[in-house]
Amino acid sequence: MAVFRLGQNWNHPVRDLEQEVDQLLKTVHMTFQGLRYGRQYPPVNVYELQDEFLVTAELPGIQVDDLDLSVGNGVLSIRGSRPEDETPEDSSYRRQERAFGSWQRSLTLPDRVVEEGLAAELTDGILKVHLPKAPQEATRHISVSEG
Repeated sequence: MAVFRLGQNWNHPVRDLEQEVDQLLKTVHMTFQGLRYGRQYPPVNVYELQDEFLVTAELPGIQVDDLDLSVGNGVLSIRGSRPEDETPEDSSYRRQERAFGSWQRSLTLPDRVVEEGLAAELTDGILKVHLPKAPQEATRHISVSEG
């Protein structure tokens, strides 16, 4: 998959330079992929419902076995991986926008969440994570005495 080309048939030294730059760009491709596309993967929404918070994430093509969800210290972590598509032999990309490889997304949980009651489901490429709200403590009145 050629990433860098100057667009001409150059002599041997310039062709070597093209190959070296191409290798460099392939090496750093995944590192800067999030910056290149301007957002983290996967895109998420966080909703507040009456009894719970709901996190939804777009994960097309991801299987349940490819996901790892964990919660700790008030942070929900979603990890997974997406294999690279098979490319036809002797081809190069003209455009590549679909992400592949390992990824992780971490979200700070809202304050009032019962971590023991978490549940998640993956349906048609949409991950839904249910975060039950902890009961709110009643407001207590503090009496003030004269000193």
